[in-house]
Amino acid sequence: MTATPDVNSGMTLEQATPETTPNNNLSTAQAAVTVHQGGVIAYPTEAVWGLGCDPWNRDAVYRILDIKARPVEKGMILVAASEAQIAPLLEPLTATQRQALSDSWPGPFTWLIPDINHWVPDWVKGQFDTVAVRISDHPVVQALCEAAGHPLISTSANRAGEPPLLTEQSLHQHFGAEVDLIVPGKTGSQNTPSEIRDLRTGQVIRSG
Repeated sequence: MTATPDVNSGMTLEQATPETTPNNNLSTAQAAVTVHQGGVIAYPTEAVWGLGCDPWNRDAVYRILDIKARPVEKGMILVAASEAQIAPLLEPLTATQRQALSDSWPGPFTWLIPDINHWVPDWVKGQFDTVAVRISDHPVVQALCEAAGHPLISTSANRAGEPPLLTEQSLHQHFGAEVDLIVPGKTGSQNTPSEIRDLRTGQVIRSG
């Protein structure tokens, strides 16, 4: 099932925002149901359009990997609405490490956090012993994670080696037939994907 604009609203897909998109609460609720049923959704993030699903549903994660032609070994990013949603990851950390996370979130900062409690499946972590996590300040992402009740997979909507998609129209064109639901909305003001930093070393893995 694919989300479509309200033909009576007078807005195009590109003009819609999280606050003005008709029935956006309904779309969020539909997305949560889709995720709980093992489906794949597409949604706007801070900089680009993303693909998401339940991280603990192996089939759903592998479906996204197939869509993107991305090797499982490379790992995936989790996005959450709050620190409470990733509590099992945070509990073993030092006070200094937790403060570094709190100082940067919510926002476009992804951290590689050691999965000391083995909370996250290997098909999300890939070949690593860390988990890439971000608490987003994008209203659609926040609403989706809150509605789902747990973090979601967040990976850019593009095939391996191709640039990420920046508009809802291009998302419909390239992935409309391959996802179960497209959540209406608009990307944020970031010009690049989120910065990725290793929590243990402070090393910047990807500049934002």
